[in-house]
Amino acid sequence: MMIPGVYMALITFPGVVVHEFAHQLFCRLCGVAIFDVKYFQMADPVGYVQHEPVKKPFHQLLISVGPFIVNNILALAIAFPAAIPVFMFNDGSLFDFLLLYLGLSIAMHAFPSTTDAKVMWETIWHGKNVPLWLKIITVPITGLIYAGAMGAVMWLDLVWGMGVAFGLPILIVKFLSQVM
Repeated sequence: MMIPGVYMALITFPGVVVHEFAHQLFCRLCGVAIFDVKYFQMADPVGYVQHEPVKKPFHQLLISVGPFIVNNILALAIAFPAAIPVFMFNDGSLFDFLLLYLGLSIAMHAFPSTTDAKVMWETIWHGKNVPLWLKIITVPITGLIYAGAMGAVMWLDLVWGMGVAFGLPILIVKFLSQVM
């Protein structure tokens, strides 16, 4: 059964909010003026940040991939303390399951959107005075964003979220237990 994107976004709305917050954060860090922000709405797109054109192409890369950085770090930080009792000891509280839900929903929205990829591509690949190294790294990043968008049809975003929020904490604990 396919769940339409807007309804999936409603179920995982904390991830949408953090995704848009991450775009906004990187706009602020790069000194890019923001015109409008919608953290969540029951429409397409479910969230957005409208900002002025960037003055430095590298800033567009940061703004575009900001959710990948922020969502993954935050999802791991939120889910980590809950994943240990739930998955390692089969002893989780209701609060642990709430943290796991938050971590999962935030990690599920880590991938930038195809709109983010389009804006990044236009700004960097077609921009003037863009260093060659920046153009080169933009190609695989754009490809990964589109692959993530295509994979979302096959629940790749859910698999990614589970890996970050559930799998990664378990791997870290197992690694640390072997080292210590």
